[in-house]
Amino acid sequence: MLPIKSKYKIAKRLGGGIFEQTQTQKFALSEVRAKRPSRGRRGASDYNRQLLEKQRLRFTYGLKERELSNYAKKAYMTEDPAGTLHAMLEMRADSAVYRAGLASTRRAARQMVSHGHIVINGTRTTIPSHRLKKGDVLTVREGSKQSSLFGHLAEGEDKLRATPRWISVDPTLIKVEILQEPIYGPAETTIDYKTVFEFYSR
Repeated sequence: MLPIKSKYKIAKRLGGGIFEQTQTQKFALSEVRAKRPSRGRRGASDYNRQLLEKQRLRFTYGLKERELSNYAKKAYMTEDPAGTLHAMLEMRADSAVYRAGLASTRRAARQMVSHGHIVINGTRTTIPSHRLKKGDVLTVREGSKQSSLFGHLAEGEDKLRATPRWISVDPTLIKVEILQEPIYGPAETTIDYKTVFEFYSR
């Protein structure tokens, strides 16, 4: 798991509330103040712009540099690199658990999977990077349903985070079904994958 020391410092440096804890109005206002132009300040170089976007992507999904680099290399070989990379990251087991609202943060979702609380198509898994596909069904292991980790789901569907169209969630059964692969676009993410690929193609 990617070690993170100071979420607020990282989020300010990367120019976005990439961690759930920093997605607040107070943080947004501090970002506005930080972006005010200062006298004599020079514009960022192309390299810095590409590096920041790559780091935004890396910290959003909690990946180590080698992990993200490997994903980018595989995606770059396809007809739609941006769409492929987005789908590869979103269709990870830990990402789907987070997007379905079973965990409050991606980090918590990764721990849920690695600790064996999640079952995929009837088989328990401990691999957060497990690649999901259309039709896959995720449930919570029977012995884990009484855990405090899933207590927030007992009060009903209105407590769940808004889920993307490619996921179907049954809060009563705590069941998640993958309906399709996510489609890369502004409704899905603010990450500029083109800039990320520019960084890796240097």
